[in-house]
Amino acid sequence: MSVGSAIVCDVDEVVERVDARDRVLGPVSRKDAVREGWLHRVAVVVCHDRQGHLLVHRRAEQVPRFPGYHEVGIGGAVGVGESYEQAAAREVEEELGVSAAVRFRFKFLNRSGLSPHWLGVCDAVIPRAVIPDSREVAWHAWLNESDLPRILQERTFTPDSHEILDRYVADRAERT
Repeated sequence: MSVGSAIVCDVDEVVERVDARDRVLGPVSRKDAVREGWLHRVAVVVCHDRQGHLLVHRRAEQVPRFPGYHEVGIGGAVGVGESYEQAAAREVEEELGVSAAVRFRFKFLNRSGLSPHWLGVCDAVIPRAVIPDSREVAWHAWLNESDLPRILQERTFTPDSHEILDRYVADRAERT
């Protein structure tokens, strides 16, 4: 499947349109933001267990954005009035069925995917015994970080997964 055929957005949630500095301009529908190319916010969580294994998952076939693609993060649109951390924690609970204390790590202007958006990357230690929502997550596994470069080449990942992982690893290295 080509990336172009996977770019569908039929979810019409309300998000905040933001500017090039990530300052709020006002509420808009996500559908309009994607269609018009307006900047808005998305949060993603890189999930790992206490031993440092990272959670990788394959998106369900019925999701509107990149069905069947693999991802290195759990995430979604930041709602009106939400912080990146609040949206990230909500998404982990909705998609994996667990509560987690998420930590904001960094954000960047992401130009891959549906449309340009600010992507706030968080991380969280979560239990291995997740209960994924089958409407969102078709498969998941806990992988060693050293296995990820090979897996990223072998499977079809969302356009932003490579950049999220590269930036996450670099950020973590800077912190240690």
